[in-house]
Amino acid sequence: MWLIDRAMSGLAGQLGEPSGVVGGVVGRLLNRGNRSIVTAAVEAIDTAAPGVVVADIGFGGGVGLDLLLRRVDAAGSVHGVELSATMLADARRRFSDDIATGHLVLHDARMESLPLDDASVDAIISTNTIYFIEDLAAAVGEIVRVLRPTGRLVLGVGDPAQMTKMPFTQHGFRLRPIEEVIGVLRQAGFADVEDRRLSADSGAFHLLVCDVSADGISRRQ
Repeated sequence: MWLIDRAMSGLAGQLGEPSGVVGGVVGRLLNRGNRSIVTAAVEAIDTAAPGVVVADIGFGGGVGLDLLLRRVDAAGSVHGVELSATMLADARRRFSDDIATGHLVLHDARMESLPLDDASVDAIISTNTIYFIEDLAAAVGEIVRVLRPTGRLVLGVGDPAQMTKMPFTQHGFRLRPIEEVIGVLRQAGFADVEDRRLSADSGAFHLLVCDVSADGISRRQ
């Protein structure tokens, strides 16, 4: 039994912060497994305006960076925030041309301390990240700080009841009730939060679409 626990603990650690050769494999698996979720998150933000500035916090294997770079125009820019040195190194190799032109800027940072200016970002996506954040209020407060007054956050969260069935989530994952997460988002300053489920299944993934401005409903896609 202890061997299984050790393996699950190691897997949980790699999911939270991929590292080394194993981390590179995990990053590729995350890209494959999360593509539909990240695609839905990208589609939920408005990238149509010229010169839009967007960010992917905790980009992992980089599928979100790729999708965002395809969506913003030449005058726009993408920020990628990640704490895994392995994932950052992989992104620097994969997106070297976009980095050279300034189309993509990578940051070695955590959600709780974003190296971005106040009111400088139009939209942010972040999927499967908050399980590894202890102070969620501080992290969400940072997101509100860097978003423009018309900004939007799309936060992807696995259904807690579904995730408790996965053995690795017993090792270091913080599985908060969705209602608690929504409460933190609203208290931090999001005037409007919509819980979109990716399917009709009871354990379906949650996309929390959060608008800073009170007229967020009119901006819904």
